[in-house]
Amino acid sequence: MNPLVTLLPPLLVIPFIIFFGERQKNIRELCIFIAGGILLVLNISLYQNFLDGQTIVSGSITLFDGLKLYLKAEPLGILFALLASFLWIVTTLYSIGYMRGHNEKNQTRFYVCFAIAIASVMAAAYAGNLLTLFVAYEAITLSTFPLVTHSGTEKAKRAGRIYLGVLMGGSIVLLMPAIIVIWWITGSVDFVSGGVFNESEVSPFWATLLLMLIVFGTGKAALMPFHNWLPNAMVAPTPVSALLHAVAVVKTGVFLIIKVIVYIFGFDFIASTGAADILLVFAAGTILLASLIAMTKDNLKERLAYSTISQLSYIVMAALIANTLAAQGAALHIVSHAFGKITLFFCAGAIMVALHKKAISELDGIGKQMPYTMTAFFIAAISIIGLPPLIGVWSKLVIAEGAIEGGQLWLVAVLIISSLLNIAYLLPIPIRAFFKAAPIEGDNYQACEMQEAPLACLVAIAITTLGCIVLFFQTHTISELLSLI
Repeated sequence: MNPLVTLLPPLLVIPFIIFFGERQKNIRELCIFIAGGILLVLNISLYQNFLDGQTIVSGSITLFDGLKLYLKAEPLGILFALLASFLWIVTTLYSIGYMRGHNEKNQTRFYVCFAIAIASVMAAAYAGNLLTLFVAYEAITLSTFPLVTHSGTEKAKRAGRIYLGVLMGGSIVLLMPAIIVIWWITGSVDFVSGGVFNESEVSPFWATLLLMLIVFGTGKAALMPFHNWLPNAMVAPTPVSALLHAVAVVKTGVFLIIKVIVYIFGFDFIASTGAADILLVFAAGTILLASLIAMTKDNLKERLAYSTISQLSYIVMAALIANTLAAQGAALHIVSHAFGKITLFFCAGAIMVALHKKAISELDGIGKQMPYTMTAFFIAAISIIGLPPLIGVWSKLVIAEGAIEGGQLWLVAVLIISSLLNIAYLLPIPIRAFFKAAPIEGDNYQACEMQEAPLACLVAIAITTLGCIVLFFQTHTISELLSLI
């Protein structure tokens, strides 16, 4: 099967989204569900074909000597494509409840941009070389810009300017030159097992510089100090926040870093040059500092945004450890964080739709009004913290094992401290909701009445929460795929 077919469902559904538009919303969204189902089936078929030993590659478009655009399936890409295609369906379901419940404008434009973004994610997931991944990476940035500025307010427009400035600026100034230099040195930007630097004589200084350009140029990974676009983007509607944090944008950033380290630099090259040593300090610092900042935020989405910045650096750090076990932990954390964090953002949006509350200090006692939502929030928080029986525990353990194998024991200490900070900024939220009394305003005695978000939101929340639990018992399926890296 040609991996190009995965681009077709999200692109071909766009004319139907536009045609039915606001006049026939139900049919419009039914078309999206059908496209999402087809995409998921295609990715499952590619996964099965890959396990059967088939080589899955598309034709290529040659731009210059040694530079071409093409798609090819490999374990990391297949995992990412499966994750994104499944969560597209769930996020669409959630969006129906949220966008209608919150009376959002320009819903058709939202779904069109979302579809383009998913098609771009498929191109990134199956990119056969660094050039193709770069093109898909930029397409994701451009297609999600209208989503960040969706509300049209001055604050949203400012967030959009920061979004484009940091992401595209970093790509043009840092990432693109790094790709050109890699091509100039090695004559290739193809993703190959063991990397393309094996026979190249590159000094530790230039190896470190190149890796720094890649990591910092990948602004979507939100490594400090290139992180401020992410909290600013929280002005967007919650389905967009979920897209940014779990489905497309930030996950593409860390995915790019993992792919480059595994298939461009190679573990042996990084170990021999010490290219990752400085960046490990930046990643560890981001993990801890972002967690500390999260503790100071009263706005729920902002706290979750800084949590994401911290969690992304788990993935970057694991990739930089540069051994197979740590890389598998990094890829597994993409999955575990995606399900945990999308659930938390879904819950934050449900609170906004049902109770119109954004601040954590306003959430006292809402557990009686929104028991399903806040129970899901608690479960997802436990997964992010890394406690059983939830998927988050496995990814953190594998990363820790990779750090030990790589002789980086201090990174295990960072993981432990970070997990304690996760507890400090996440658990107070459901504790306030369930164990603090709701304030009584005047003669308002309706605080204990059920007031959950629309059913579509609750079903989506249930699916992702269940994913956090089920994947704890099904991690071997993911590990089987990642063992082929």
